[in-house]
Amino acid sequence: MFKKNTKSFIKYGCFIAIIGAVILFGTDIYVKHKAGDAISSEEALLQSKEKADAILVLGAQVKPDGTPCLMLKERLNTGIQLYKEGAADRIIMSGDHGSDDYDEVNAMKSYAIDQGVPSECIFMDHAGFSTYDSIYRAKEIFQAKSLVVVTQEYHLYRAVYDAMAFDLNVRGVPCDTAVYKGDTYRKSREVLARLKDVGFTLVKPEPALLGDTISLSDSGDVTNDKGAVG
Repeated sequence: MFKKNTKSFIKYGCFIAIIGAVILFGTDIYVKHKAGDAISSEEALLQSKEKADAILVLGAQVKPDGTPCLMLKERLNTGIQLYKEGAADRIIMSGDHGSDDYDEVNAMKSYAIDQGVPSECIFMDHAGFSTYDSIYRAKEIFQAKSLVVVTQEYHLYRAVYDAMAFDLNVRGVPCDTAVYKGDTYRKSREVLARLKDVGFTLVKPEPALLGDTISLSDSGDVTNDKGAVG
């Protein structure tokens, strides 16, 4: 009897594992396929001469000294170049500023100002705690209808997919020029993150924080705030 039950448990466990793997990897393929056509090189985007409401640069780790990590620098450099080439005349820096001692967005804005982007053209989304939150808030808070999203390619599929799910006119531009430490782990984790965001975009829960709308036609300095949110 014990052996029979054990075999049944193993059988059903394997069946559930197979179903889970099919769902997981099937969703991964679906997200990549859905978003793939909206991802292009910087050169191809500029040749299209389509101007977006804003360039959305997604946040990443800021070092203890307040400077962007390599991954974030690459996102910023690409976003800044796209701005200078006329892809949009506004940049939204979206990242984590959930505590007083950790602030991605002010570091991102300061970096862009140092590269010659006027402060009034840079908006900060202090509550971009996740990719989903950043996209949701770009539409609902900043009232964007079209976006150029900048991040690493592995991450870009999910960001573009989320934007499509919110009916945004979106183009994605990858910023990869280096091999990053921990790439294998991040890309493996991204498979799970894509599954999570497909679920989120079906239900569309509100982010942890929303707030008043901010017009991209105003000065980005209205978002200047050294205080943490949340």
